Amino acid sequence: MDASKNHYDTLGVAPDATADQIRKAYRRLARKYHPDVSKEADAQTRMREINEAHEVLGDPARRAEYDAMAERLRRGATMGHGEGFAPPPGWEDGFSFFRSGGPGAGAEAPDLGAFFSDLFGAGAAGPVGGGAGRRARAATGEDRHAAIEVPLEFALAGGEREIQLQAVELDAGGRPRPVTRTLQVRVPRGVRPGQQIRLAGQGMPGIGGEPAGDLYLEVRIAPHPLYRVEGRDLVMDLPVTPAEAALGAEVEVPLPGGGTGQVKVPAAARAGMKLRLKGRGLGGDLYLVLSIAVAPADSAAARAAYEQLARATAGFDPRRDLGARSRTASTA
Repeated sequence: MDASKNHYDTLGVAPDATADQIRKAYRRLARKYHPDVSKEADAQTRMREINEAHEVLGDPARRAEYDAMAERLRRGATMGHGEGFAPPPGWEDGFSFFRSGGPGAGAEAPDLGAFFSDLFGAGAAGPVGGGAGRRARAATGEDRHAAIEVPLEFALAGGEREIQLQAVELDAGGRPRPVTRTLQVRVPRGVRPGQQIRLAGQGMPGIGGEPAGDLYLEVRIAPHPLYRVEGRDLVMDLPVTPAEAALGAEVEVPLPGGGTGQVKVPAAARAGMKLRLKGRGLGGDLYLVLSIAVAPADSAAARAAYEQLARATAGFDPRRDLGARSRTASTA
């Protein structure tokens, strides 16, 4: 997490913005800059920045961590640990490290000084790797857990993805030094949020000639302007006109991964009804949730059509059951 980036400015919200304001700002910007729909020249770069900002500010724990780190930077503090090793800028870009209790342990605010001092044990004195207090001991490197975010389209198709990882190696004197590793990660087709990808030997280095630990990447799916991920399924809101809902219709819808398809809306369809497209999810299905979109009466012809409809359906009262429901609720 890079506290030097102003994620609030990226989303165009104030530092005291509510969770709902952050969510609405993200959706507005995603509709404008998502590469699938945007004509802006810098859409891909902007969308990456917008996703990163939302990933941080949309999670209460990560937002609190980000605010605290940003405040420390404003005060001129380093991101080190006391007099210990100060990791380089961008150490955590693209990754959210977890303690080695595993994916079920939950995310915690990173203690980067402790991260490095783990190489030598809790009894290390002074800067990591220096001083007589360091205790040399042979040990297999610890596993590390991190998060990697992929676009929905990539999760659907799967494939190879290149990532750059800021890692740690021990030099000839046994002192830690930061290095950048470029790794190829194979993302399986239909991967779901929360699934893990294991990279053998990419965790903490071993001590005394012992092997390194492994790196476990928890997959996260980047928010999409059209589809929501619910387990193995995808969900999309599908607006239809009153006529399409009343009479039934075949409508064209965009499909995950590209292309379009025809969907049959049944007659007398209601708002909230779900239509299923089998096999169009992340190993599951795509559900289309109907909503009724009412055209504005902004012309003489449109007003005349609505007036004719009102006369033709004069016996229909959509509020006739409200009184009965209210009485039932009050006696419950």
